[in-house]
Amino acid sequence: MGFKCGLVGMPNVGKSSIFNLLTKQSIPANNYPFCTIDPNNAFVEVPDERLSKLSKINNSKKTVNAAIEFVDIAGLIKGASKGEGLGNEFLSHINSVDVIAHVVRFFEDKDIIHVKGSINPSDDFNDINLELILSDLNQVTKYLDRINKKKMEQKEKNRLSELLSSLIMHLEEEKFVSNYEKIEELYKIPDLKLLTSKPMFIIANIDDGYDKEILNAFKNTLSENQKCIVIDTKIEQEISQLSPEEQFEFLKELEISDTALNQIIQTGYQLLGLKTFFTSGEKETRAWSAKKEFNAGQCSGIIHTDIERGFIRAETVSYNDYVSHNGEQGSKDNGVWRQEGKDYIVNEGDVIYFRFNV
Repeated sequence: MGFKCGLVGMPNVGKSSIFNLLTKQSIPANNYPFCTIDPNNAFVEVPDERLSKLSKINNSKKTVNAAIEFVDIAGLIKGASKGEGLGNEFLSHINSVDVIAHVVRFFEDKDIIHVKGSINPSDDFNDINLELILSDLNQVTKYLDRINKKKMEQKEKNRLSELLSSLIMHLEEEKFVSNYEKIEELYKIPDLKLLTSKPMFIIANIDDGYDKEILNAFKNTLSENQKCIVIDTKIEQEISQLSPEEQFEFLKELEISDTALNQIIQTGYQLLGLKTFFTSGEKETRAWSAKKEFNAGQCSGIIHTDIERGFIRAETVSYNDYVSHNGEQGSKDNGVWRQEGKDYIVNEGDVIYFRFNV
C-alpha cells in the first residue's frame, strides 16, 4: 500500500473529473453543486519500471505494484464547519485520508456554475482552508472540555490543558496544526484527529484559456513548502492514451515535467516521507511502501506481523547491484549481498529477503 489521497475543494472545481482522470473511472461530474455526496474511492497502481526488471530476472509468476487510494470527497463551501452544505459529514470523510489534495479552479466555463457566482482561486482556497481550521478548532475545544471534566492525574491534566489551550490560540490565528510548534506532542494523543495536521498539496485545475497571471499571483501567495501541481484534464486525457515513448515526447514538447499521476505520487511520497523496497522471487515480485525511518524489523511487519514477530535477519542488496549482477546468486558471488539485523534502516530500492521463524 502507498497512501490514501483525498481530493478536497469547493463544488464544481473539477474534483470528480480529476478523480476520473487519475483512476480511469467514470463517476458523474455534473454541472451542479454536490453532484458527489458519498465519497468515491479507487486504487491506482504506482508505476515503477524497476519492478519489471526484477520480475524478468526471477521469471516471477506475479508482479505487484504499490498502490494509492484516491478519494473524491464532496465539495465544501463556506460555513461547512457549521454544517452548511452537509459540511460536517463531508469534513468527516477527510479524517480517513493520509494526504489532502486541495483542488482549486482556475478554468473559466460559463456552462459550469460556481457556487459563489464568480471564480476567485485565492478566495476559494482560503475559504476551504478556514473551514478546515474551524473544524479543528471545534474538535480541540470539545476535547479540552472533556479533559477538564475527566478524572485523571492532576499533573497530566495540567499538561494536556496547557498544550490544548496553546493549540486553540494557534488555530484562532487561522494557522494549520501542521505549523504548530508542539505538533509532536499532539501525535501522542491518539484519539485527537485533526484535519490541518495532514500534509496538503494544491492542484491548480486549468484549461487552455486560463489566465497565467492569476495562476502566478496565486503561486506567489504560497509558502515555500506548499507544492502546487498544475493540471489540464483535457491534455492529460490525451497523454494517457499515448505509449510511454510518445508520452515522453509530448510532455517535452509542452514543457510539462511529468504526467499528473506521477507528479501526485512523487509529491505524496515526499510529503509523507515514504520509501520503496522490494521482495522478488519466482513466485512474486512486489513493491512495498514504508516510512523512510523504518528499520528492517518494521518493514518486515508491513509484509506480515508474523515475519516481524519471528524476525531473524534481513538479506539485502541495493536495486542497482541486484540488477547489474543479475539477481541473488550474482550479488552473492560479487560480495554485495548483505546480512542485516532488525535495526538496519532500509534504503530506497533495497531488495530484501526476510528470514524468520515462528
